Amino acid sequence: MKILLFGIAKEIAGKSVLDASEFSEAKNVGELKKVFKERYPEASKLSSLAIAVNEEYAEDDHKISTGDEVAIIPPVSGG
Repeated sequence: MKILLFGIAKEIAGKSVLDASEFSEAKNVGELKKVFKERYPEASKLSSLAIAVNEEYAEDDHKISTGDEVAIIPPVSGG
């Protein structure tokens, strides 16, 4: 699994790609969010986190597997 970070999530983690082995216990998107917030507590302050699996937004019950590309996308603002 490849885990990509964007925006403030990237700043919180201090890198743009995470080591998937840190998230090996996560079997779905909801569990991945939980593990991310446990490993990077500053992420808990974000109003939301969107997750895309293989370039498509995914709900918390969406299963993830070792071959997936996962993107963690924080809330964005624009003007």
